[in-house]
Amino acid sequence: MAEDKLEVINPPNTLKQKVGTGGPGAVDLDALKRAEEVIAGMTDSYLEWVTEDLKKIEAAYQKLKAATGDRKKELDGVFQVSHDIKGQGGSFGYDLMTAIGNELCRLIERIDHVGPDEMEAIRIHIESMKLVIGNDMKGQGGKAGEQMLAGLQKVCDKLTA
Repeated sequence: MAEDKLEVINPPNTLKQKVGTGGPGAVDLDALKRAEEVIAGMTDSYLEWVTEDLKKIEAAYQKLKAATGDRKKELDGVFQVSHDIKGQGGSFGYDLMTAIGNELCRLIERIDHVGPDEMEAIRIHIESMKLVIGNDMKGQGGKAGEQMLAGLQKVCDKLTA
């Protein structure tokens, strides 16, 4: 057998040349800091918004539960609110809400019908979101958040395998 020779190629890092450090189009660190402070000050508003979103997703779930037929329209209602929750959580320090919302969106995208098992999985995701906000589980929620997300992922994997 011939020896394979490996060659490591390190491409040049030209990113610094592409990002301006002054002048038009440059990143303004002071403006970035001010924006982060504004977002941090909106956390209380986020809690009001997400509380409304949790009411909306619960209502959408109840419509899904009561519907007959293919239920695609009702399922899309749950998806839309979950997508909104996913998009906002991390911006306000509730990364676990983003992760759960993402997991629910991926589940809805992958299921081909809505039976009792799928309904239960959707309900568990919604209840998990309520738990995160009710217990003010910021960030990833620590060990409890990690376990919650792992459990939700297992449920989704089982349903979509």
